[in-house]
Amino acid sequence: MSRRRRSGGGPAVSIILVLAAVVIAVLWTVGGSPRATGAAPASPRPAVTADAGLLTTIASLPAAPSEPVDGYERDLFGKGWKDPDRNGCDARNDVLARDLADTTFKGGTHDCVVLTGTLQDPYTGTTIRFQRGNDTSELVQIDHIVPLSWAWQHGAAFWSGDERTQFANDQLNLLAVDGPTNSAKSDSGPADWLPPDADYSCEYAERFTAVLVTYALGIDDADRSALSAVAAQCG
Repeated sequence: MSRRRRSGGGPAVSIILVLAAVVIAVLWTVGGSPRATGAAPASPRPAVTADAGLLTTIASLPAAPSEPVDGYERDLFGKGWKDPDRNGCDARNDVLARDLADTTFKGGTHDCVVLTGTLQDPYTGTTIRFQRGNDTSELVQIDHIVPLSWAWQHGAAFWSGDERTQFANDQLNLLAVDGPTNSAKSDSGPADWLPPDADYSCEYAERFTAVLVTYALGIDDADRSALSAVAAQCG
């Protein structure tokens, strides 16, 4: 007497189907979706992810006037270095003391005038020995991260003299750097100049943006695009 086959393959088949479903669910959770044998491997996750906060801030910066603003002169931002925090030291020496290691100071200046020190230059990644003097001081210069001329074109032309002087001496906007590299930067914005050492690009973009936000400066399309491109590579 023959037996009729039952549809579905019996309990063993059901168990196999259940196990297969569990395996697929696990694979989906861990790997995103199951891959067929021989399929191309999934793209690895990028090592760095975009800094969404910085990108959002850059996108929200006001647009700069489309027409250039004439009349820039360095002295419109104050003659020489000032002491805006009134600690008895001018802004240049404050920055040298902040950014250099192993500093020594001129006697009788209450540790204000920096005589020697060592700079780990953020723009080039090189180590520079600083020594105060007519022939040596220029090896280390104090850079305005947002150049004064650039600021003039992007809103500072309409500030008061006191506001421009504060800007020129604000430590947020000042950085001790390699002299020749600073001279090469001149008054360029991010579209035309970024630090030669790419490892400092993210911090440079953050500092540049922070200055613009603090002083409500505008930005043109080319520089906004350049900052955004850097921020897109920052974690």
